[in-house]
Amino acid sequence: MNISRKLPIGIQSFKDLRKKNFLYVDKTAYIAQLTMANKVYFLSRPRRFGKSLFLSTLAAYFLGQKELFTGLYLEKAEEEQAAQENRAAWEAYSVLYFDFNVGKYIDPATLNERLHVMLSEAESVYGISTPKEEQPFFASRFEKLLKRAYQQTGKQAVILVDEYDKPLLQTMGMNESLNEDYRNTLKAFYSVIKTCDEYIRFAFLTGVTKFSKVSIFSDLNNLRDLSMEKQYAGICGITQTELETNFQPEIQILADEQEMDYQQALADLKQWYDGYRFHPAGVNLYNPFSVLSAFAKKEIRSYWFGTGTPTFLVNYLKESRYFIPDLDGNVELTESGLETYRAVAEDALPILFQSGYLTIKGYIKEARIYRLGFPNNEVRYGFLENLLPAYSRLSLGDTGKSVWKFVQDVRKGEVDSFMERIQSIIAGIPYDNFTGETLKLREQNYQAAVYLIFALMGQFVQTEVYCSTGRADCIVRTADTIYIFEFKLTGSGSAEEALDQIKKNIYATKYKMDGKKIVLIGSSFDEDTRTIKEWAIDNG
Repeated sequence: MNISRKLPIGIQSFKDLRKKNFLYVDKTAYIAQLTMANKVYFLSRPRRFGKSLFLSTLAAYFLGQKELFTGLYLEKAEEEQAAQENRAAWEAYSVLYFDFNVGKYIDPATLNERLHVMLSEAESVYGISTPKEEQPFFASRFEKLLKRAYQQTGKQAVILVDEYDKPLLQTMGMNESLNEDYRNTLKAFYSVIKTCDEYIRFAFLTGVTKFSKVSIFSDLNNLRDLSMEKQYAGICGITQTELETNFQPEIQILADEQEMDYQQALADLKQWYDGYRFHPAGVNLYNPFSVLSAFAKKEIRSYWFGTGTPTFLVNYLKESRYFIPDLDGNVELTESGLETYRAVAEDALPILFQSGYLTIKGYIKEARIYRLGFPNNEVRYGFLENLLPAYSRLSLGDTGKSVWKFVQDVRKGEVDSFMERIQSIIAGIPYDNFTGETLKLREQNYQAAVYLIFALMGQFVQTEVYCSTGRADCIVRTADTIYIFEFKLTGSGSAEEALDQIKKNIYATKYKMDGKKIVLIGSSFDEDTRTIKEWAIDNG
């Protein structure tokens, strides 16, 4: 199939997208809903998820650029809505657009400079001249700007804020003092949206982190947070229906290029990029950046994860001694827990959710508890690969190569080589300055390292990692062999005892019908060398 359509990868301007005939997944029905309800909104979504494009679409609507909406849902809906409300359709308003995507907020002057530039551009439109001594008073300038826009046009203004929290994210975990200064500056700036309510027609703020209930937006009790509302779950991202309706040619091209059928291409796209959910009963969403990149490059691999590494979150998880296997579907947080602002060691999980590394997997309604996990393979393997160096002697650049060597060993049946690699990687795990349950925490470090190795192998071979009592620690399946592993951690037994446990508990029974060779491996750890001490093998 030889079809070439323009994919909007990285396109954040709705006007540019429509004028140059890029493909567009129609989200304009949400604009019709929004303008009929509240007038001050906030939306939290992960990076590169379509927030900027949606804001640009709002800007085009409020500027009255009717021609850009030809053939879209809003073209007719706006005429009908205007008639119902007894107003003119496609009215033009003053649009104040504050974009914090620009710049790196690593020193105290950066945020002030950005606010000054954005305010100055808007002030020049309305003939406002701000004396130098008044330039740092951003909140008062913002208030004056809104009043002047109203006086000159006779209409309320529209406020759009893109990535309001980027200054906070760039200093989080790096410079807490500067982070606090930024919070205070932004809180004063955004408070104007409440105090100047009579001069505002509509306001929409976006970001990655959800601070709507505390800190930055604590004064904005007129703000409606859409981040976890069911009816707005699909406002950004791509639903299954949208994928199959809008991108059928691209899916077929991908399938042809990868020598698979159409349904297999759909299944692979789903496994790698779908799974984001922002309400327990909401639709699942695909990451738009990854899907479009896969279509453009005609290959399914990691795209979104590589555009930003969660270094400080990895460090927080290590510092908090978090049980790493729980990340893959067993994280539990209350509703209030999901909205926690402060990204400190004990509160890293809400930021993982808001940043898109974890998503909603289930909900216990009676207890109001959310169960979280990785949304898809791209995030799962990308995050685990970043975690492994924190629990081993590997560097990040060596992780992928090392995991592939493990896979090659098990496929060839070279168990001794496989175990020697684990022994080498785990050797040198730092003791850390543990207090209290020292042995238990050291053991947890070993367990995390073993879990990460096997979990990352799951990209290439079928693995089951249990890390709990009553069943084998790890199962690996290749084309002709099933490996059953049992690890005895610090002081808890020998390799032979681990092997005996596999036999005694008849872990192999459920796999005998597979018709594959079954290999049992028991292993023990050495407290002195801080790695695997010995292993025993039974080839069945």
